Amino acid sequence: MNILFIGGTGIISTACTSLALSQGHEVAVLNRGQRAKPSVAAEHLQADLTDDAAVRAVLGNRSWDAVVDFTVFTPADLERRLIWLGGQVGQYVFISSASAYQKPPSHYLITEETPLENPYWQYSRDKIACEHRLMQACADDQFPGTIVRPSLTFGDDQVTLAMNSWQRSYTAIDRLRRGLPVIIPGDGRTLWTITHNTDFAQGLLGLLGRTDTHGEAFHITSDEVLTWNQIFTITAEAAGVAQPEFVTIPAEFIGACLPDEAPGLVGDKLCSSVFDNTKIKRFVPGFAAKTSYREGITRTLAWFDADPARQLIDAAENAQHDRLITAYRAAIASGLSAFHAD
Repeated sequence: MNILFIGGTGIISTACTSLALSQGHEVAVLNRGQRAKPSVAAEHLQADLTDDAAVRAVLGNRSWDAVVDFTVFTPADLERRLIWLGGQVGQYVFISSASAYQKPPSHYLITEETPLENPYWQYSRDKIACEHRLMQACADDQFPGTIVRPSLTFGDDQVTLAMNSWQRSYTAIDRLRRGLPVIIPGDGRTLWTITHNTDFAQGLLGLLGRTDTHGEAFHITSDEVLTWNQIFTITAEAAGVAQPEFVTIPAEFIGACLPDEAPGLVGDKLCSSVFDNTKIKRFVPGFAAKTSYREGITRTLAWFDADPARQLIDAAENAQHDRLITAYRAAIASGLSAFHAD
């Protein structure tokens, strides 16, 4: 197939690009060119995705068997794609988000029929609006759209935890290895699903080129379900830390101190997320996530440990976590003092 990845340099997209190339597909990647190229084997198309004229000049009259888009976050973004690609694409895959599902869910097991409703996180509401617009285009204009909803995903170069620096994700490992307290938001008992990017890529590539996916939505996740306490503990073990110091802090307190953190916690990571993958397995026979979290995070730590230059620390994030822990412990002490005062 002739495949265009829009984005192509993120955690998920790099794995998808690599797998597509290994399967012998012709692969092009469209992005601004501000990050490292995903592969020398892929054709690199460079344009600012907010500059319609630049994108049209790069794409020209080329057609694609499949376009997978990792860079649509608002309905305005999607409208641009409908214009750019109308009549030039056999299948358009919009990468949405499992955070679009109802929060909190009315049933513990999430399927593709779970309502889309997230009153807490604007990011998720924008993804929902994009999904509605794409389905309208499928129905009204026969636009060949497919929706894919990943949940939290990690790879060999990314430590993906509920609270950690996204750009410098070794930060949490550094704290663990230096014996510093690490924050687990909530009580740590929320059920959660983390998927390795190579497993996600297998599911996504299996959907490409299939006309029966037009107008359909899929989530692609691991079947492994862990609590955040387990996830953090396994991470510490992979880092060689036998007795980590974890501090559980309620989301309400985190949100009051760090308002920017609240939507992604209350509207996503502190809502139990257990996914039924029956649909993706029906459309992609043989699909199954094979990488456990323990195996994946062990590989991730090996990648960081192989080169100390990769072990970048987010000093601002570290300082913020230290302040939050200090404030929470002071609040507990103050509350106890006030409650027991005679």
